Amino acid sequence: MADSIRRLPSLNALRVFEVVTRHLNFRLAAEELGVTQGAVAQQVRGLEAELGLKLFERHPRTLALTEAGRSYVANIRRAFELISEATEMLRPEPQHLTISVTPTFASKWLIPRLPDLTASHPNIDLRIVASDRIFNFQTDAVDLAVRYGRPPFGPGLNADLLFEQVVVAVGSPLLIEKLGRLEEGIDLMRYPLLHDAHNFWPQFLDRAFPQGALAPTKNIRFNQTSLAIEAAIAGQGLALTSLFFVEDDLASGRLVRLFATELRVGSDFYIVSPRKPRHAGSVAAVRAWLALAAGQGTCATAPTR
Repeated sequence: MADSIRRLPSLNALRVFEVVTRHLNFRLAAEELGVTQGAVAQQVRGLEAELGLKLFERHPRTLALTEAGRSYVANIRRAFELISEATEMLRPEPQHLTISVTPTFASKWLIPRLPDLTASHPNIDLRIVASDRIFNFQTDAVDLAVRYGRPPFGPGLNADLLFEQVVVAVGSPLLIEKLGRLEEGIDLMRYPLLHDAHNFWPQFLDRAFPQGALAPTKNIRFNQTSLAIEAAIAGQGLALTSLFFVEDDLASGRLVRLFATELRVGSDFYIVSPRKPRHAGSVAAVRAWLALAAGQGTCATAPTR
């Protein structure tokens, strides 16, 4: 048995080999592993030399697995899964789950509800990554994501609708009291409009005022919807946002809806995860919690107009 173990190839080389098979690119594999491209290529060459087999065909811009490489990697992946399972059984620590969300979703919806999530699932250690960048489930070790768009989001992924994108106009009641209610389109000239990266105001105004509305005299632009919402709460202008982002602010009276108009743009918010997740039980639990919490929202607040 000891002789058999000593004849095993380097576990580090096998790990590098497995990562390269997923990317079929030394540079991308090196980025995932946090090493240089040269180090990755050296590990693969060393493994091929030790096995006496060619595992990859080298092409100018990519790699291709040989028949031996395809057969080998299937067994190597099963071996790594067994090692991972054996390790988890030895130390039943809390499951680590990484959730990728946009900054606005994190600040305006998820964070206020985190106490309920952590109380419901105390055995799950959460890592929340808030960014507008779309993370890769494989290379970025993301387990679950809330993504804005429309499916499909990619091969091998499950996507369930979380929230429909219903865009409404909101403002501070103090600002409305100061500048007057919006009875006609011309009243908009008195109000600064707060824009985010989506820039839905032109579409919204066309829908709210089909007879035509005069352009506002002041526009303020933000790169995040959450910043536009906070500026609206502070009385700095009118913002457009997904209705579910401001359900708490509407309920508390920090914001009011200005028009009955609602804008739908064809993209919505989805819970997305791999069909074969690394932590299947934890992913299923958090998906179920998200769906339940979304269903408990109260967005029906009457507009002021």
